[in-house]
Amino acid sequence: MTPTALSTAVGPAGSATAGHGAGSLPRPRTGAGSAARRVEVRDGAGWFTVCRLDALTPGRGVGALLPCGTQAAVFMDRAGHLHVIGNRDPFTGAYVLSRGLLGSADGMPFVASPLLKQRFDLRTGRCLDDPDVSVPVFDCRTH
Repeated sequence: MTPTALSTAVGPAGSATAGHGAGSLPRPRTGAGSAARRVEVRDGAGWFTVCRLDALTPGRGVGALLPCGTQAAVFMDRAGHLHVIGNRDPFTGAYVLSRGLLGSADGMPFVASPLLKQRFDLRTGRCLDDPDVSVPVFDCRTH
């Protein structure tokens, strides 16, 4: 896979690296039909491939740089549902939500910022701790 086929993931301290983490892709996990599937995010009028589905770890997030220049946080929850929100924490300005902790409250999936721990609904982007604050939500699909 080439960097043009994948997003640019955001590593520690905002450094850009191809793939995940410190510049290396995790070993693919084999699953029924997931090996060739891709996660795509709507960016403007089109769809952009951010990674292979089998590269995501349930319960963890990855950062992706979209063609429009926006950073997105891509999550697969433990139930296997995909969620994509903006990666910028509106309380600190840091691009860290992809490193947050996933959880649920009353069946609502959320990510807690790794810095100040505000929780964001993964379906709506609304902050559960301050209803006047939200992050963008992106349409996503597997293909």
